[in-house]
Formats: sequence, C-alpha cells, structure tokens
Amino acid sequence: MSILGNRVVRVEDPKFLTTGGVYVDDVRDPRLAGAGWVTYVRSSLAAARITGIDTSAALDSPGVLAVYTGADVDDLEPIPPEVNGLNPTMLRPWLAHDVVRFVGEPVAAVVTVNRYQGEDAAELVSVDYEPMPVVVRTADALRDEVLLFPDAGTNVALRLDDGLDETLFADCEVVLTADIVNSKVAPAPLEARAAACAWGNDGRLTFWATTQNAQDSRDQLVEQLGLAPGAVHVITPDVGGGFGAKFGLSPEDAFLGWIARRLGRPVRWAETRSESLTAMGHGRAQEQTVTIGGRRDGTVLAYRLEIRQDVGAYPRMGGMLPELTRLMTSGVYDIARVESRAVSVVTNTAPTIAYRGAGRPEATAAIERAVDLFAAEIGMDPAAVRRRTLLPADAFPYTTAGGATYDSGDYATALDRVLAAAGYTELRAEQARRRAAGDPVQLGIGLSVYVEVTGSGDEVARIVVHADGGATVHTGTSPHGQGHATSWAMIASEHTGIPHERITVLHGDTDEVPVGGGTGGSRSLQLGGAAVGEAALTLVESARKTAADLLEADPGDLVLDRGAGRFTVAGDPGAGLTWAQLAAAAPEPLAAAGAFAAEATYPFGAHVAVVEVDTESGQVRLTRMITVDDAGRVLNPLIVEGQRHGGIAQGAAQALLEEVRYDDDGNPLTTTFADYAIVSAPDLPSFELVAMETPTPLNPLGAKGIGEAGTIGSTPAVQNAVVDALAPFGVRHLDMPASPERVWRAVQNAAER
Repeated sequence: MSILGNRVVRVEDPKFLTTGGVYVDDVRDPRLAGAGWVTYVRSSLAAARITGIDTSAALDSPGVLAVYTGADVDDLEPIPPEVNGLNPTMLRPWLAHDVVRFVGEPVAAVVTVNRYQGEDAAELVSVDYEPMPVVVRTADALRDEVLLFPDAGTNVALRLDDGLDETLFADCEVVLTADIVNSKVAPAPLEARAAACAWGNDGRLTFWATTQNAQDSRDQLVEQLGLAPGAVHVITPDVGGGFGAKFGLSPEDAFLGWIARRLGRPVRWAETRSESLTAMGHGRAQEQTVTIGGRRDGTVLAYRLEIRQDVGAYPRMGGMLPELTRLMTSGVYDIARVESRAVSVVTNTAPTIAYRGAGRPEATAAIERAVDLFAAEIGMDPAAVRRRTLLPADAFPYTTAGGATYDSGDYATALDRVLAAAGYTELRAEQARRRAAGDPVQLGIGLSVYVEVTGSGDEVARIVVHADGGATVHTGTSPHGQGHATSWAMIASEHTGIPHERITVLHGDTDEVPVGGGTGGSRSLQLGGAAVGEAALTLVESARKTAADLLEADPGDLVLDRGAGRFTVAGDPGAGLTWAQLAAAAPEPLAAAGAFAAEATYPFGAHVAVVEVDTESGQVRLTRMITVDDAGRVLNPLIVEGQRHGGIAQGAAQALLEEVRYDDDGNPLTTTFADYAIVSAPDLPSFELVAMETPTPLNPLGAKGIGEAGTIGSTPAVQNAVVDALAPFGVRHLDMPASPERVWRAVQNAAER
C-alpha cells in the first residue's frame, strides 16, 4: 500500500509543541561566545540630507564596543537592485551617509556587550537632518518633480509597456473602467529578522540566518562582502515564518559580516517588532486601473490592466512584481483581447519585497473585481458571467496573451463544486429576503476563480542510508512551516520501503547541502520532492547492484520488498538483505543523488466568501469561507489543508484588516500591532475545504504548488462579498481593507448621492 496520498501526521510538530523550536535568537554555538549585539540607528525622517552625525555620547555609554556610520564603510560597494532589469542607478548604501530616503533606514550601527545596552546607546547617536521634499504616492512619483535619485533623472525603476490598442473595446456594448488599490501590507512573521555570525581562524565566515534560502544567502554574502567562493558557511535553524520576506538576506542581515570582521568578534542582531513593521519591507503596494468590455449577454470581449507599482525607497524584489502580474493578467478567462502595461516607481517609503503570492494575487484581485463590476453593470449574476467566460477543460495546455502556458485545469468544475458546497442558490435567496426587509445587517456573497504560477526551475536531493537502516535526506529546499521533514520522508519511504519515521531530513546548511533553490514561489514539492523521488529511485537501483554482489546473484533476480525493507532473490525469499545489513556490509557508503527540473505549473481554484455587514456601524463579519484549491495530486492531505488554512486566513486578512499606512510626510502610522491589525481566530469562521485534484503532467508526482494558493483566491472573494453586501446602497467598489470606517463612509456617501 502506498504511503502517498495519506494523512500522515507531521513529524515536525512534537518538537514545536513541547521543547519549542531553535531560532536564530536561540542559537548558543560556542563560535558565538562573546558576541556583541548590534542595534541599528534608524532615520526618523522620510527624506532628508544628513548634515552631521555625532557618536561621541554613544561611545561613552556603558557596554558600547563600537559605533559605525556610513563614513566607515569605505570598502563595500553600494547595494544594487535585487533583480536584473530594475534601474541600476538606484543604489542603496549600507548605512545612509548622504541622504535618507525612508523612515527606518539604517544610519548607524551600535555594537554593545548586551542587547539592552544597545537600545540606550542608539538613542545617544545624534543625527542632524535637513528635511527634503517627500514623495509618498505613486502619482506624485510619476511626475518626476521630486527625485529620490537625482542622478537617475527619474523615479521610474521599471517600465513594461508594449503600447495600447485604441481599438481594443471598439465593438463592446459595455465598457467599464475602475481604479483599484491593492493595499500595502506587512509580512509580520512570528519571528522577525535575526542573524548572527562569526569569523573563524581560517578566515571563513559562519553565518546563522532566518532565511528561506541558505544557498542564495551564502552567495549573496560572497558577492556583497567581496569574499572567495567557499569562504562562507550559512546555517538556517528553525524559521518562524517567511512569506517571501526572508528569501535571501536583507541589508541589515548581511552587514553583520562586515561588522564582525571590522570589530574582530562575533555579532548578533534581532530586530524589534516595530523595526519589522517599519523597515523589513512591505508587500503588494499596487495601484491598478482595470478596463473591461463586452456584450450585455455576459460575453467579455476585452480586458486591459494598467499597473502602478510602489517600489519604496530602493528597488528590491517588489520592483519586478508587475512582471508576474502581467503574466497572469487574463486569469482563468477566455477573453479574445487582453493587454497590460506597468510602471514601477520609487517613493519615500519602506522597500517593497516579495509577499505570499508576489504579483499573482494582484492580478487575480484586479480581474475578479473587474468581472464583478461587469456583472453588476449588465445585471447578471457574477457566477453566470464567470461560467460563461471560463477557459474550457479541453483547452489545456493553453498559452495566454501574457505568455503563460497553463499546464492543466478544469475551472468550471472548480466553480460548480464550490457553489454547490456553499449552497449558492439558498444564499442568494436569503440575501434577497434581507434586502427586501431592509435589514440593517446585509448579506454579501463574493466569488473568485483564480489561477497562479508556481515552481519552475530545478532542485537537488541526496539520500544516505545508515548502518542502523535509517536514512537521511539532504534537500536544497528550506522549510519554514511547510512540513518537508514529513513529506520528503514519505517520498523516500515510498520508493525504498524504509519506514518514514526512520528518515530524517537535513536542510539549510550550505556545507552539507551546497546547492539548492530554497523555498519560495510554491516550488518545493514539485521540484524538491521530485528530486527526492529521483534520488530514491537511483538509490534503489544502486543498492540492488550492491546487494547482488554481496549475495552473488544476478541484479535482475533481486526484488525489493518495500513492505519489509529488504532485497530478496527471486525464487529464494530466504536469501536477502535488509537496508541495515546492506549499509553495514557495503564497501562504500550507500547513497545516491537526484535532481529534477521542470517548467512552471498553474494551480487554480474557486472561492466563495459570505459576509454580514452592519450597515449602521460598518462592521464586517466573515461568516463562511468555502474554497476549492486544486494543486494537482495531493501527497499528504493533512499538510495541504494546513497550507490552505494559512493562505486563506492571510488573504482574508488583507481584505478585511491589514494595511500599512503613511502620512503625507512619509511617517509610518502602523508601527505596532496596536496600529497594524493582524487577523486572529475570532475574526475567522471554520473554513470549508472542498477537495479537487487535477494532476500536472510536468512532474512525476503530478503535484503543483499550494503554499500561496489560498491567499490568491480568498482576498478578492472577501472583497467582492463586502461590495456585494453594499450593492443596495449604490456602492459599486470599495478598496481594501474593508474597515468599519471605510464601509460606513461608503454607505453614507452613497446615501448622500
């Protein structure tokens, strides 16, 4: 019987539920003995010229080992944009020394004997600022009247524009245009950024980091610190959440290597929650203009998406998000004419980084709002418009106008299943009853049907069998909650017969696993898991030959009894060797490597959100959330359901609660959890998960990514539900988040109109 497809309990959980994880802040390695604590002095202004920095008082403070400013960093090149194609002139200094470009930008680094001395000493660093004009909104940035980088001559970090077809909507009976804000959000992982490092006597740097990709972090340190390949060893302990924000190292992380080298002792750093909310980086931050046109019978003929991406003060990963948004412009729909264009601009706010879904949720949010607007305009049920426009199941593989090639899908079935599970007809009847009665608590029903892109590239794995019959899987993926220790053990067990509980998984150590792509973009199972499967198959064949030599038999006569974990000679079941016996007797270590590469897969699904909106107070309550999230063949339903729950909650939170806000002077207004609302259990209903599996032909597991899917489908479904509840008042659109004040004002403004 196959272990794959079964609800195998996660082997990771007992540790986290009993002794707890070991995070960077918990590491007590002897190499870190005597480590100094780093505290960053951060800018209090969004745009200013630095006219002077006085560190004397801080240097006289108890426990201070050193204070570094930008003037000290004369041996490192400024940091270029993270992604090729972004404006290369927009360089970031390690410590601001000429101007500051956002509140929270590091201006100095204080090193102290203990952490709490650093907080006091940092306040004693005196920085003189000469305020400069501030650019907070993308519309202002696009005018190029105030430039963050005068030498660049523009605020544009990226422009993707193939031109617009003025005849795109020529034959449409109905054409609608709307401006949509995909609000700026904070990743807010449970574990904020943290790092520690020590230089060895051999001149080698050992670096502990909370990162989603140890190998990328190692390569980044080699490049940025000017080190020789092999001079850096990165270790990733447990990671308390990443959501894309920890894919690689931030400048504050990497700078520790420079500090430790200059100081001549190990150093550590862990940011506070306010630092994290202010300076870790933010996600989404897209303004969109959607135009949709079609016939009054519900046929959508044309769609245009125009994107204005807020990059923040320095172009990081967020600068390239429009590329992914454009790729997924048309979503799940068969629309004859589709076009898009995008521009990314710098502003005096924290840099925009990758955040769960990274560009794909923005595309879904845009087109799902557009379809709802179109349905409302022509007076047709939004489910009917969607069903009429969805790509048919026999269209795959399908290449979109954006250049994506969808591998497999059945969008209509996903929609039908979620509507049936929700009792859609009954929900609409209850909604009609409340509207007719003038009930102050209105019912809103929101739909979304989505497709996303996951997992192109390659990954490696290695399996080693030990003398006791257990095994270790070495993987280039880097889990931070995804359950790889369980899943990879299941795959290895499936092919070898070694019990999964006797298989451990090693990751996040660049000396043990020198090559790897980390975990991000929902890539792990379809690439990393497939690589484990390839390694296991290679191991079995190699072990078969070794067993044949030891048993003096023909390899073709040896059979692996996976139930017993034993190689036997066909026709002579008494002659055989277990994995333990084979590993102990083999002349060489019993090990094998595997690799796998593939094109991207395209998971999809359909969500129904049901909300109750108190139109007198503006309060929104999410009462039901029903979803189909099809990620191909399911390896472990328990883990998939956990990923779906997390994603759905995170997406609903953006629609209802989360928003990073700045005032007109670039001051962040959401720097603590008292100001930045995080979703919690009382805010959410029990999710109703509907199963559906449409395997992909692109990998042997038939699996697609699931880590970000729930986030992509839930946000527009919840937003659409809130707008649907307000439809009787004449409200056609409401930007996220649907806070009580925003909802109440929308009702009041509609009443005035």
